[in-house]
Amino acid sequence: MTIEMHRSIATKRPRLRAAALQFGIAPEPDAESDSRTGARVVEVVGPLKTTVMLLDDGAARLCLVTTHFGWTTPVNVCELFRQTLAQDLGLPKSHVLIFTSHNHCCVAFASNAVHTYGSYAREVPPAELLPIGERFLTALQEHARRLPELLQPVTVWWAEGHEGRITYNRKGRRPDGTTYFMREQDRVLLGTDYHGDMDTQAPVVVFKNTSGEAIAALTQFTGHPVTAYHPERPVVFGEWPQVACDVLAKHLERQTVAPVGFLQGCAGDVSSKEMFVGGVKRSTEFGHMLGQSYIDALESLQPSLRDGLDFAVERVNVPLAPLPAREVLIAELEEMDDFIQRAKSGDENTLSCVGQNFPRALSPVFRAGLVEMVRAWNVWALGLRKDGRADSVARHLDMEIAAIRVGDVGIVALPCEPFQGIGRQIRRASPLPICIPCGYANNSHGYITDSANTGDQEYMSSHYRYTRFRLPFKKPAGDVLADRAVKILGRFAKETTDRNEHAP
Repeated sequence: MTIEMHRSIATKRPRLRAAALQFGIAPEPDAESDSRTGARVVEVVGPLKTTVMLLDDGAARLCLVTTHFGWTTPVNVCELFRQTLAQDLGLPKSHVLIFTSHNHCCVAFASNAVHTYGSYAREVPPAELLPIGERFLTALQEHARRLPELLQPVTVWWAEGHEGRITYNRKGRRPDGTTYFMREQDRVLLGTDYHGDMDTQAPVVVFKNTSGEAIAALTQFTGHPVTAYHPERPVVFGEWPQVACDVLAKHLERQTVAPVGFLQGCAGDVSSKEMFVGGVKRSTEFGHMLGQSYIDALESLQPSLRDGLDFAVERVNVPLAPLPAREVLIAELEEMDDFIQRAKSGDENTLSCVGQNFPRALSPVFRAGLVEMVRAWNVWALGLRKDGRADSVARHLDMEIAAIRVGDVGIVALPCEPFQGIGRQIRRASPLPICIPCGYANNSHGYITDSANTGDQEYMSSHYRYTRFRLPFKKPAGDVLADRAVKILGRFAKETTDRNEHAP
């Protein structure tokens, strides 16, 4: 069968069906934020939107949730949401995936939320939802339950745009080889337009019904949305990812209503510009830039050669390094204790501690709180050294990753904040025409470095300090996630080719 015949079948007689709905929820003013200072929301700019999509090709059914609420990732919250939807839809829990844009301008869903990276040494309690969490789950259920009856045959179209104006690589490197977390005050010292090495891909996936109308779309981009965010003055706002989705949705709705979901890329070492200082105005402008880039990409929109859906979930062991030496742990504790004491007394020059650097945009008290968080890891590690149990700790991190093929599009879902090097390896080696690597899927193991970025001491590369408790990563670190994802996608590509060759 020729390529042209395959494409004709995939576009005219698709077996893939899809349905999507969207809802928005605005938290109450003065709601509890996710800030470590205990700060409460000072302004609600507007509702945060969530898109729920159901995909079905007769052999497999999959529910995708994309949301601009950032607090779906705590393990007990995510478990509750996924299990509830799975029961409502008659699916295995593994077939319900929740993707967050990693928006920080949001509120907490539960009073006892526990992140996966904070759960290695404790039993995780069931989530105790706050009123906003109850509202979210109710809306999620109401919309998801409607999807099966709305399923209709669709074709999968895709394009890849580019946007290089709104993000930058936030891992800075000093002349002596040490690294630092580059926030806005550091970035502008390198030039107002400085962006460093960052991904610019802005893919768009459009689902069209048999009349050629767009009924839903998925977008992706790579970058922490932190332009409107300030941890000590929190607002509720969808940031530039939600604005960009709204811009694209308005363009697509010239034909019909088409909910647009957002998939966050491997953004561990990438942020949007003007962190903590840009505000809602600049974030909105960034969103319009990205949204227009999506619209521009539609000019090269092309149909998938493949039809249908493939899905797999597999476990991967990410290698971990040994505990640091006893002398190193003690010296770091002494440095931390001195820093905490000075910061709590209001010392504005408390800007660096054990490789972590802090901006003046954060108060000394807030900086002290951040160092108190990492101090606990050293206490734990030193206890293991003193008790002679340094070799008793797990030497790998067991992670569950998911891979999807829908039409010609590959999507990889990673439950962490992966560095962009991981996503690049997946994209480069994928056998499918387009691949979309995503972090922030389901729960979060925190920052996962690729091999090249492993061993450094700035915030992202040494995020093990914030865990409860696991060891630092060991090379090749997160590269093993990319390797496994590519193998799964390769299997999907081969299987669909074999199916097409035997099609009547």
